[in-house]
Amino acid sequence: MPLALAPRALHNRAMTHTIDHIGVIGGGAWGTALAATARRAGRRVTLWARESEVVAAIADGRRNPDFLPGVDLPEGIAATTSLDAVTAVADAVLLVTPAQVMRAVCGRLALSWRPGVPAVVCAKGFETDGAIPMGQVVTETLPTAPLAILSGPTFAAEVARGLPTAVTLACSDRALGEALALALGTTTFRPYWSDDVVGVQVGGAVKNVLAIACGIVEGRGLGDNARAALVTRGLAELARLAAALGARPDTLMGLSGLGDLLLTATSLQSRNYSLGAALGQGRGLADVLGERRSVAEGVHTAAALVAMGTRLGVDLPIANAVHAVLSGQADLDRAIAGLLARPFRAEPDHGALG
Repeated sequence: MPLALAPRALHNRAMTHTIDHIGVIGGGAWGTALAATARRAGRRVTLWARESEVVAAIADGRRNPDFLPGVDLPEGIAATTSLDAVTAVADAVLLVTPAQVMRAVCGRLALSWRPGVPAVVCAKGFETDGAIPMGQVVTETLPTAPLAILSGPTFAAEVARGLPTAVTLACSDRALGEALALALGTTTFRPYWSDDVVGVQVGGAVKNVLAIACGIVEGRGLGDNARAALVTRGLAELARLAAALGARPDTLMGLSGLGDLLLTATSLQSRNYSLGAALGQGRGLADVLGERRSVAEGVHTAAALVAMGTRLGVDLPIANAVHAVLSGQADLDRAIAGLLARPFRAEPDHGALG
């Protein structure tokens, strides 16, 4: 069984890892929020951003107006455009780049990565080419780095402001997982450890696609009943895929499964939900994406899920419908009609929770 241990419960345990300096790769909203959290936890923090203007804004004004407008960051976050400046000093590195560039960024990090430094994946998605989970991408590109996954119900702006948040931190090495939880945890940012690395990754990725579907329901004006049904059937879809990949069902009822789905599929703060809402109102995908600097991971993950479901023989009707809409293979009305025309069946169906 996975252990859900908050930082308070870990202080009396013997630690084999000392993590004082946190590196953060990615200067978007989530990377900046995690840097702020690590700094509040008392860690030294070095953040890498691709954009020189982001580095300058953090260094000069303790703000990131491009990705986190109106949020004051704690003092002491060092920002840089040099990856080597992060790998030279970090005891653990949080990887917060978009999923589709994770392999390229890790390939560059590998040139200066120090063996044994943990890599914590904080991106939620699958690599589209091959439908590969982020953890596998990291182990292929950074083979000397112990792996952990951080996921859960988080809006970056709330985390950056220090509002109460709980997340799952998955790692097969319990001592490392506990050390990371201690390094990042505060009174308001609560990491809970699990050893189900697969389940935590699947929950974080699939919920983005389901959030787009729920946003479409909102934008189309189909009502709260329809959204509740979609969340519930989406959870069953998530469970079928997770079971096929070897995840544990109880993980999906935790923060990185049900918790993340409830948050992301019900609020316009969610990039994926708000994108779906815009599509439901009749706007074009290219127009919506063109207005944003931040990434809606569900757009890419939908295609990966279709490929994964086909490969594993898992029925993923909601993911298939979202991908059909995003790729232009079906219009919204046709996709919705296809879901409503599915045959009546027993609940719970095979692979669903409960």
